[in-house]
Amino acid sequence: MTGFVTSAILNFFVAFGVVMGGSMLAGIGSVLSLQPPTYKMLLIAENIKIWAMVAAIGGTIDPIRMIQDNFQDGQLSPAFKQILLIISAYIGAHMGTSLIQLICKGGGQS
Repeated sequence: MTGFVTSAILNFFVAFGVVMGGSMLAGIGSVLSLQPPTYKMLLIAENIKIWAMVAAIGGTIDPIRMIQDNFQDGQLSPAFKQILLIISAYIGAHMGTSLIQLICKGGGQS
């Protein structure tokens, strides 16, 4: 696989894992503190989504700066690739949040 595809897959799974892990551990903490876990898991999943994306793309402003510099230099390919990596991280974080919502609210079965 190319380096770009590998990075996109890793960004997806890092963001997905941050949301899933943070939400599940929040649920365990809720149970240990004798609270219902579903509300806290849903809240954490929504609130941690943006931080999961930040963690996946490297945790700094450098990817955004790279997009700006490449656009200014007229090099669209590296900027486009960086945007795709950010989108990959977003999809992973969103899928993690959706899975937590599915787990907490049930599968829609009556």
